[in-house]
Amino acid sequence: MSRRGRVTVGVLVGVFLLFTLLGWGIDAYTDYLWYDEVDFTGVFTGVLVTRLLLFLAIGLLMALVIAANLYLAYRLRPLLRPHSAEQATLERYRMVIQPRLGTWITIIAVVIGFFAGLSAQSRWKDWMLFQNSQPFGVRDPEHNVDVGFYIFEYPLWRYVLGVGFTTIVLSVLGALAVHYIFGGVRLQGVGDRMTAAARAHLTTLVAFFVLLKAVAYILDQRALLLEQHVSPGLYGAGYTDVNALLPAKEILAYISIVVAIAIVVFSNAVMRNLVWPGVSLALLAISAVAIGGIYPLAVQNFQVKPSLADKEAPYIARSIEATRAAFGIAGTEIRPYAASTTVPPATLASDTSAQNVRLIDPQLVSEAYTQQQQVRGFYDFGPKLDVDRYTLTNNKPQDYVVGVREINDNALTTQQQNWLNRHTVFTHGYGMVAAPANQVVCGGLPYFVSGFLGDDQQPGCASGSEEIKVDQPRVYFGEQSTEYAIVGQADANKKTEFDRPQPDNNNAEERYTYEGTGGVPIGSFFRRLVFAIKNTESNFLLSDAVNKDSRLMYVRDPRSRVEKVAPFLTIDGDPYPAVVDGRIKWILDGYTTAATYPYAQRINLQEETTDELTNRGTVALARDNINYMRNSVKATVDAYDGTVTLYEFDEQDPVLKAWNKAFGGKLITPKAQTPASLAAHFRYPADMFKVQRNLLARFHVTQPAEYFSGQDFWQVPNVPDDPDSGVKQPPFYLNVQLPGQDSTRFQLTSAVTPNNRDNLAALISGSYVDNKPRLEVLELPDQTAIQGPVQVHQRMTNNATVRSELTLLSNSNQSQVLFGNLISLPVGDGMLYVEPVYVKSGQQDAVPLLQKVLMSYGDGGTYVVLANNLKDGLDKLVAQGKSNQPPTNTPPTNNQPPNTGNGQPPVLPGQLAQAAAALDKAIADVKTAQASGDFVRYGQALQALDTAMTNFQNAQKAAGTPTTGPSVSPSTPPSGAPSAPAPTPSG
Repeated sequence: MSRRGRVTVGVLVGVFLLFTLLGWGIDAYTDYLWYDEVDFTGVFTGVLVTRLLLFLAIGLLMALVIAANLYLAYRLRPLLRPHSAEQATLERYRMVIQPRLGTWITIIAVVIGFFAGLSAQSRWKDWMLFQNSQPFGVRDPEHNVDVGFYIFEYPLWRYVLGVGFTTIVLSVLGALAVHYIFGGVRLQGVGDRMTAAARAHLTTLVAFFVLLKAVAYILDQRALLLEQHVSPGLYGAGYTDVNALLPAKEILAYISIVVAIAIVVFSNAVMRNLVWPGVSLALLAISAVAIGGIYPLAVQNFQVKPSLADKEAPYIARSIEATRAAFGIAGTEIRPYAASTTVPPATLASDTSAQNVRLIDPQLVSEAYTQQQQVRGFYDFGPKLDVDRYTLTNNKPQDYVVGVREINDNALTTQQQNWLNRHTVFTHGYGMVAAPANQVVCGGLPYFVSGFLGDDQQPGCASGSEEIKVDQPRVYFGEQSTEYAIVGQADANKKTEFDRPQPDNNNAEERYTYEGTGGVPIGSFFRRLVFAIKNTESNFLLSDAVNKDSRLMYVRDPRSRVEKVAPFLTIDGDPYPAVVDGRIKWILDGYTTAATYPYAQRINLQEETTDELTNRGTVALARDNINYMRNSVKATVDAYDGTVTLYEFDEQDPVLKAWNKAFGGKLITPKAQTPASLAAHFRYPADMFKVQRNLLARFHVTQPAEYFSGQDFWQVPNVPDDPDSGVKQPPFYLNVQLPGQDSTRFQLTSAVTPNNRDNLAALISGSYVDNKPRLEVLELPDQTAIQGPVQVHQRMTNNATVRSELTLLSNSNQSQVLFGNLISLPVGDGMLYVEPVYVKSGQQDAVPLLQKVLMSYGDGGTYVVLANNLKDGLDKLVAQGKSNQPPTNTPPTNNQPPNTGNGQPPVLPGQLAQAAAALDKAIADVKTAQASGDFVRYGQALQALDTAMTNFQNAQKAAGTPTTGPSVSPSTPPSGAPSAPAPTPSG
C-alpha cells in the first residue's frame, strides 16, 4: 500500500473511532446527568464500573492466554525444517509474519479479547449477584445445597466455564496454525509429523480442555435440577436422573481427570506419540455415550415407563413444593364454596358486596373521559384507565376509576407540530380525573369528582367541587410523555408553557413556568451543545426558548424511569396514578426474578401475563423464562418533578437484599419507612397475580398421583363476549368482601374453569392484609352445575327478553352494543354475575355509554335481568326469586306487530295505541337530544323512553297482544336512541 493509501485508511479509521467514541461519551455523560437528577448516581457508577472491570478482566485474560500460546508456539518452532514442497509454500507466509510477529499476535489477541470483553460486560448482573449472594435458608432436596448457590453463583460459574472452553479451543487452533506455519506440524515429508515440543504444547492444551470437561460434569449434576426431566412436563431431576444420570456424571468426571493425566503422560513421557492420547479420548467419548446416554435410556424404558406414576411420584412432589415456594403460592388458602343457592335470596339487594360491584369498565370508559374532560383535542387519558380506592364519604373506602389528563403529542394539529410547540409549549398534562366505579349519570356517563379544568361542569353530571384534593395537578411525567420537554424561564413574566384553558373562556388559555426541581439544567453552552449533538437538534443552541434557567426533561414515562433506576427489576405492565398527600404519584410494582430455582416450574413471563388488556393501556412484559418471582418493590414516580423512590415490600426476598447490598445498601427504602398514605393505595399487582393464578390452575393439586392424572387442573376462560378469539379474560379489581373474609377488601379476582370445560371451578383472589399479600381460592365442588363466564354470557344474552332489548339497543342509530367486564361474585351462598352493557352510537366521535346492567344469579341462566342500574337489577332478581317463576326463554317469533293479512298493520286498541304513540314521541325526543349534544337533556329523554317502553309492554299484555319485546309503533319502527339508566347515581 502506498503512503497516501495508508494515510487515507488511517484518517478514515480515526474518524470512525472519533465519532464512535464521541457517541459513547455523550450517551454516558447524558446518562450520568439523568441519574444525577433522580439522585441515583450510585446505580450509574456501579453498573458502569462493573461492566468496565468485566470487560477488561475477561478481555485481558483471554487476550493474554491466546497471545501466550501463539508466542509459545513460535518459540517452540524447529530451527531446521526438512525440505519439501509444503515447506517451500509456507516460506512466503513466514516472511510476512516473522518480521512483525509481535504486531500480528497483538492484533489477534486484541480482537479476540475485545469481543470476549463485550460478551463479559453484559454479565454484570451475574457478577454483582455473585459478589453479594445471600442465603435462602432453603436447601435443594437432592444435593442439600442452599438455593442461594443456584440463584447467585451457578449462572456465573457456568459462564466462566464457557469462557474457559472458548479460550482453550481458540488457543489450540491458534497454536496449531503457528506450529504448522513454522514447521512444528507437517503434513508432508519424512520423519515425524509433529515435533516433540509441538506435541507437548498441543496435548497439554487438550488435557486442560478435558479437565474443564470434568468440571462441566460436576456442574451438570446441579443443572439436572433446573432442566425439564420429571414427567409430566415438570422441572428438576426425575427418577432416571437421580438413579442413573447423576452417578453417570460423577463417573464421567473421574474418567475425564484420568484421561487428562493419560494424555499428558503417554504423549510426552512414556509413548511419546499421539496413539494412546487418541485412544484415551475415544474411551472418554465411548464412556459418555454408554454411561451418560445408553444406561439412563435403558433405566427410563425398562424401569420407569412401566410404572411411571409410582417412580416419578417423589420427584413430582419436589416440583410441586418448589414451584409453590418459588412463586409465592405456598401459603394460598383454599376454601370450599358450595354455591348451593341457585334462587336469588331476599338479602341479595342489601348485600354490601353486591352493591359494591364495579360497573364502569376502565377499558371502555376511557373515550368518555377523553371527550368529557379534555376541552382541547390534544388531551388524552390513554386507551385504558385504572382502578384505585379512596375514602371520601361515610368513612368507607370506595373504588374509583381514575385517569391522568395528559397531552397526546400525536393529537397536536399540524400547526402545533413544530419543534417549539412540541418541546417548550405543550410540556405537561393537568389533573387526575376520578369517578366512582359503580355510579353513572347523564345518559350513561361517569360521575366525575376530581380533575376539573374549570367550574363549568354540567349540574348533576359531575361533583360541584374537587372531592380528591390535589395541590399540584400538573403532570410532567406520565405514560404518554414520549417527547423531551424544555422548561424554565429566566424572565419571570415570560410564561410559555400551555397550562390549561381559562375557566371562563375555553378559547383563551393560561400559561405557566415550571417551578420544580425535575429535569437536567442546561443553562451552560457546553450542556446545550451536548444535547444538541445527542438529539441532532440545533435549536438547543439557536432558540431563545433555551435560556440560563432551562431544564431538560427526558425519560419521562414512569416505567422507563423506574427501569433505568432499577435495571435489575422487572416492572409491572400497568402503572397507576394516585393522589398521595396532595401530589399525583405513579405507583409501579417491581419484581425480582430468577431462572435457576431448583425443581421450580419455568414459565415464559410474556405468555403468562398476556390477556385482553395487553397493549391496550398495559405494556407486554419481556419474553423472559423464569422460575422464581417476587413482588419485592413498590416504586413511585412523582408526576410533577419526576422523583423516583423504591420502597421495599417483601422484607424476606434474598434477591432484593443482594441487589440492595450491591448498590451500597441504601438503594431501597425500608418497608417500615413507607408512608401510610402511600401504602393505602397499594394494590395486588396484576402481572404477578396472573402468573400465580395460571400456576395455581395446576399447582393447587399437591398430591403427586392426582397431579400426574391431571384431572383436576383448571384453566383461565377466554373473554366471554368473544371466546373464539382465544384471548384470556383479565382479572378485575373489586372492593368487596368474599366468603370467609372478615371485612371488605380491595382485591384482584379471577374466575377459572375446569380444563377443557366451561363450567365454573373456582374463584381466585389476591389482596393485602396488614400490607402483606394474601392469595385465596374459593373452590366449587367437582361436576358443579354453576356455569363459567363464557356460558353465563351466552345464556344471558340468549334470554328472550334480554335479546329483544339488546336488539333495540343495537338498531338505534346503527349503534354498537359493547359488553364490559363480566364479574363473577360469590354472594348469598350462590353466584352473582354482573356485566355492564355499553352502547356506542353510529355518530362521529360518539363514546360508549353505560346503558344497562346485565345480571344473573344461580346457575347463570335461570334468573336473568337487564336492568337500568345495579340496584334495580338486584331488586328484580330478588323479585324473581320470590315468585320462583323465572322469565320465559322462548325466543320471539317476530319483532313486528301482528299483520292483518292484507299488508296493513292491525288496528290497535285505544290504550295500546296511546302507548305506541307515546313511545314514538319518546324515540323522537331521544334523537333530538342526542343530536343537540346536551347530555342532561339526553339522559332525561332516555329515562322517558324507558318509561314509555314499559308502558307499551304493559298495554300489550292488557290488550292480549303477544309481548315480543320492545317493538313498538306500527307507524314508526324503533330507531331511536337506546334505553339508559336514569340520570341519577346507580348502585
